[in-house]
Amino acid sequence: MKWVYLLKMVFLMALMVPFSSIAQEEESAEISLDSNTDTFQELFFEALKQKGIENYDKAINALLKCKEIHPDSSVIDHELAKTYQLNNQLAIAQEYALSALKNQAENLWYLNTYIAIVDLGDSNFNSVIDQIPFDNSKLKENLTEILVDKKNYKLAKKVLKELKESPFTENMTARINYSSAHEEIPEATEANGQEEIDNPLNALMETLKAHMEKEEYEKLNTLATSALEEYPLQPYFYYAKGMALNRTSDFRQASDYLTMGLDFIYEDENLTFMFYRELATAYKGLGDATMANMYLSKIKNGS
Repeated sequence: MKWVYLLKMVFLMALMVPFSSIAQEEESAEISLDSNTDTFQELFFEALKQKGIENYDKAINALLKCKEIHPDSSVIDHELAKTYQLNNQLAIAQEYALSALKNQAENLWYLNTYIAIVDLGDSNFNSVIDQIPFDNSKLKENLTEILVDKKNYKLAKKVLKELKESPFTENMTARINYSSAHEEIPEATEANGQEEIDNPLNALMETLKAHMEKEEYEKLNTLATSALEEYPLQPYFYYAKGMALNRTSDFRQASDYLTMGLDFIYEDENLTFMFYRELATAYKGLGDATMANMYLSKIKNGS
C-alpha cells in the first residue's frame, strides 16, 4: 500500500518549495536547499520523538521551528494540530487542522483530524461545516465515510444529498441503510435459531481473528491490507496489519501501521492496550528499549 509510505514520509513534500526562484531574485539571498532540508528533517524527527514520549511542549517548539523554514507546509500544520490536541490546547489545534485541510481539501487524514478535534472541543460540527472547503466533492465523499464510521447517519445523509449520484453514493446509501437497520435489530436470527451472518466489517474481523489464532500471518497480512483499502478508518485493521508485520519481523512497518491506527481509536481502552502491546513488540524488535518500555508502562498505568 503505497499510501502508507507516503503518509510516513509525507513531510518530505513540504520541502518541495521554489528555492530556485528565490535565488534568482537576489544572489545574496540564496537559500541552501541541503542545509534547510537537513535542519528541517532533524527538527521534524525530533518533534515526532518528543511527541512519542509525551513531551508535547518540546514537540510543538520543534514543529514551530519547522514552520519557520516552510511556513506554508500543510504537513507541519497537521502535525501541530495533532500535537496541540494531545496537549489539550484544542482551540489552537483546530486552527492548525483547518489550515492543513484548506491547503489539501481532499486529504482524508486531515479531515479526520479536524473532525476529531472539533468533536473534543466546544464547537459543534454543524456550526463549523461552513469553514471547510465544502464545495470539494472528494472532501464530501471523505466526510461521508467519516460520519458513517462515527455512526452519524443523519448528517451523513445530508452530505450525500450534496453529491451527484454515483457508485459511491449508491454504496454509501446502502451501507447507511444496512447499518441503521442492523442497529435497530442488533441480533437477527433465522427460523432455525442460527444467527445470520453479521455485517461485512464484523465478518472481516472474525476472519482476521481466525488467522491470528491459527498463526497464519501471511494470510493475516494480505487480508488486513485489503481491509484497510476498503475501510481506511477502522483501527482494528491497523492492529491486524501491525501484528502480522511484527510476527514476520518487519518491525519498522509494524510501528508505522500501529502508530497510524491509534489516531482512529475512539474510547476503546481494550483495543488501545492491544495496540500498545504490539507497539512495544515492534520497538523491542527495532532495538528501541525506551519506546518499548514507554508503551509497556502505558499498559501498566492504565493510560
